[in-house]
Amino acid sequence: MVSGPRMSRRSSTASSRAAKVGARLLHLDCFSGIAGNMFLAALLDAGLDRRELTSDLAGLGLEHSLVVKRVRRGALAARYLSVRVPARGASSAARKKHASHGHGRSYREITRILKGARLDAAVRTQALAIFEALGRAEAHVHGIQLEKVHFHEVGAVDAIVDVTGAAIGLARLGVEGVTASPVALGSGAVETEHGRLPLPAPATLELLRGIPTVPAHVEWETVTPTGAAILRTVVDEFRSLPAMRIESVGHGAGNERDGPMPNVLRVVLGRAGGFAADRVVELESNLDDLVPEHFDYLMERLFEAGALDVSIQPLQMKKNRPGFLLRVLGRPSERWPLSRVLFAESTAIGVRATEADRLLLERETRRVTTPFGRIAVKVVRDERGVESVSAEYDDCKRAARKASVPLREVIRAAEEAAAK
Repeated sequence: MVSGPRMSRRSSTASSRAAKVGARLLHLDCFSGIAGNMFLAALLDAGLDRRELTSDLAGLGLEHSLVVKRVRRGALAARYLSVRVPARGASSAARKKHASHGHGRSYREITRILKGARLDAAVRTQALAIFEALGRAEAHVHGIQLEKVHFHEVGAVDAIVDVTGAAIGLARLGVEGVTASPVALGSGAVETEHGRLPLPAPATLELLRGIPTVPAHVEWETVTPTGAAILRTVVDEFRSLPAMRIESVGHGAGNERDGPMPNVLRVVLGRAGGFAADRVVELESNLDDLVPEHFDYLMERLFEAGALDVSIQPLQMKKNRPGFLLRVLGRPSERWPLSRVLFAESTAIGVRATEADRLLLERETRRVTTPFGRIAVKVVRDERGVESVSAEYDDCKRAARKASVPLREVIRAAEEAAAK
């Protein structure tokens, strides 16, 4: 038996990265789940050029054609995409070489096809990563090694086209960051090559480990293994719609279903607005027995553990006791390491954790030459592109001590050098 799948998920640490102003963002609204063809259809509906997509997919060397139709799902108009494959036994040598729709392929064969395809390097890497996630999930479910995985439903030409098309679409649209809502999951059962299986399918659940989900309240498959693999591989963060200037909205349709929501994946394409944005966690604790002289050490330990900021303010607490409010800002991925420091190095017996959006001005650190040596200076740029500078205190303090001059002279020299 193999242990749990060693699958990476970009969203585990991506929230630490602020979206740069003007960066192209894609948000997936998975209120009715996701499948590979729904994702690709939604990108086409949002502005992906079909001729460019078709040209790029030709590099796979697999005979197929894309059928894209305008349909209605409930009250929404959407695009529905299917992959048409020539019948087996046709006269083309390529048809004989590659199994067509409805026939499986091994993980090794799929990787060989992708590695030999005429694709941009980034597209090939993305497509291989999606299929690796699928392969590791299948290996875990069936208790076999990755190299022995044989895909059935996801090994057909249409799945290879959906996965490669997803990678092509993200590259062609210039997407620099992907977010997604929690994923709606259906229930019931589905017929597969392995027989009747519960929903969500076992491989789908493996792929959704660590990803937020909500019930869809329908008895059909809302998330396919291919859709789950795309989510796991390309999404940076699962959250509500981020701050952006919306450029286009696309709807990709699944099969016609009866349910409380249209069977549609909605994507929102836009650019990060006048501020950069990221996600932070606020950790707070009210302390009435903290020894003030220990706070310096506590702050050092918190910054070593990844804190972005640490502050303390006086409080008047219950029983009229004076106390302190200790507040720590960090990346969501650092919630547990920071909490462990709080419990170990302070008198906290409880910590409140709240996630929040954070808006940021662009900033960078430069080193400038002054009569007192090289000094680091922080440069902040506002929405209009106007820069303000501030010298780094620690650098200025060391330089002032070394030169035996007032601190303000070093700061003025560093900021004047940066302004020039």
